[in-house]
Parts: sequence; C-alpha cells; structure tokens
Amino acid sequence: MTVRVSRTFEFDVPGERIWEFIADAEKRAGAISVVDSYELRGENRAIWHVKLPIPLINSTVQVKTEDVNREPPTRVKFSGRSKALNVTGEHTITETDTGCTLTNEFVVDGKLPGVERFFKRNLDKEMDNLEDALRADLEDTA
Repeated sequence: MTVRVSRTFEFDVPGERIWEFIADAEKRAGAISVVDSYELRGENRAIWHVKLPIPLINSTVQVKTEDVNREPPTRVKFSGRSKALNVTGEHTITETDTGCTLTNEFVVDGKLPGVERFFKRNLDKEMDNLEDALRADLEDTA
C-alpha cells in the first residue's frame, strides 16, 4: 500500500523566499518530526535518521535522500530509500498576484509492517509541520 498526500500553501511573499527554504535539504529534514537527526552528504544529498514508533523498528532507520530534480527557483523533487521505506517529495512554487503558492506532494512506500499505517495516520500532520517550519523561517528572516 502506498500513502500519498498533497497540500498547497499560500504565501504573501515572492517565490524566491520560499525557494530559500524548500531547496535547503537541512531545513526540509528539520521540519519532519520523525527525522531524529540527519547528515548532509553534499549539496543535494543527506542521510535522515528516522525514528518510527512501530514495533518492528527499535532504533532509527537510515534513509538516504537525494534531490533528483531541481529547477531553481520553482521546483525540487527528492527521493529517499531505506530498508524500511521509500519516500518521494516534490515541492513546486507558483507565483501569484499576491505572492506565491507552494504545492507539496509526498509518497511513502513502506517495506515493513506498520510503516504505511503510521504514515497514513501521520503524513498530513507532517505537512502541518512543514508549513509551520516554513512560516517560522519567513518570520525569522523578515
């Protein structure tokens, strides 16, 4: 079973401000609550140490992530692979008359029992976390 979630956020700032956050692998990883820690491995690669509260996983899982498509300043797509799950995320910025929108799509394929169930219950909350982190970042840089 694959878990998918899509959400669009509206901002009253230019798309370049949103790009500064969304193109930063460190900021993206920091916005996800189950990413316990991460290691940057170059400009477009990172290893996320993901802690999932499910019975079969007693420690963190390493998810090797990489930006697979970057179209500055409007789009970034990343993928992550591990023995517990695969994840893809895509962020697309579209200019509007009053600022911009950010469309986010995430797909999680679990490889262990309980992973997909966890994300089915929690992926929408992770989108809230992403939006909150992005808005906080905008306030900090205002």
